Amino acid sequence: LQVFLVEKAGRRSLFLAGLMGMLISAVAMTVGLALLSQFAWMSYVSMVAIFLFVIFFEVGPGPIPWFIVAELFSQGPRPAAIAIASFCNWACNFIVGMCFQYIADLCGPYVFVIFAALLLVFFLFAYFKVPETKGKSFEEIAAAFRRKKLPAKAMTELEDLRGSEEA
Repeated sequence: LQVFLVEKAGRRSLFLAGLMGMLISAVAMTVGLALLSQFAWMSYVSMVAIFLFVIFFEVGPGPIPWFIVAELFSQGPRPAAIAIASFCNWACNFIVGMCFQYIADLCGPYVFVIFAALLLVFFLFAYFKVPETKGKSFEEIAAAFRRKKLPAKAMTELEDLRGSEEA
């Protein structure tokens, strides 16, 4: 089902929808936990928010990065890129797993504000920097990155590198 959904809707749009859904779910979890002592029914809000968080993760940020990483790199560096992505993924999972209880004890019901803030940063990064790779070849994706303007300083450094190669 996920493969058909990815091919129909596109990688970037599913990724962004998943991140935004997770962000809203994290805020709902925070509200539910913060108001739990005043309203007993907030436990249901928290439970629904947790289920939605997992659903949105499974639609977007769970599988989509693996599609994108595989499509952003040519055949040669692709295995190394996937290895680095896997390491980063598991390292972050480990850090969250080891630290969550301490952060939850420190922040109380507001622990998910940290997740919401990070999800907002991830959403903005993906919105402005991650291209749609659906139906595009590696060459088309690489050309899209080359068309993006480089800052003046980076262009100067690039020109310096080109000048030193010619000399």
